[in-house]
Amino acid sequence: MISMSDKSGTIWLSDGTELTLKVMIIDVKEVGGFSPFGGVNFSVRAMGGISTKSVPEDLKKLVADKQIAPSSLDQLNDGWELVDIKNQEPAIAEESVDSSKGRFVIRVVAEATMTARNLNYRVVVGNVSEPLYWVTWIYKITWKPEVRKE
Repeated sequence: MISMSDKSGTIWLSDGTELTLKVMIIDVKEVGGFSPFGGVNFSVRAMGGISTKSVPEDLKKLVADKQIAPSSLDQLNDGWELVDIKNQEPAIAEESVDSSKGRFVIRVVAEATMTARNLNYRVVVGNVSEPLYWVTWIYKITWKPEVRKE
């Protein structure tokens, strides 16, 4: 598997927060069976994650004196608020892989579907406190034969 390109995504929220979404391809395996998609099927494992790029100062101040979020989600039952996604640029990862039908480019595009924040707790990033954000996203996985540039 040869990494071809990665592009971070950006999520703009209705509360003024800007999040970064990253995706990476963990594993690709060729699997058997009929495929109208280049004559080959792939099982693709991907992983993603988010980080805050910028958070409005008024939100940072709201959580500055709150307790630090516990590491277990089971303890975070209260305080969740849905936050609308105003706009986004998807995260993209591409890998080149060998198969029984030649080289293919595997592409994973990650797009956020829902976001929530919790103002009852804070997350410490460096020496700054921020609200806790939670994002769900989907993976769109595609592949096509690699075209070699001469």
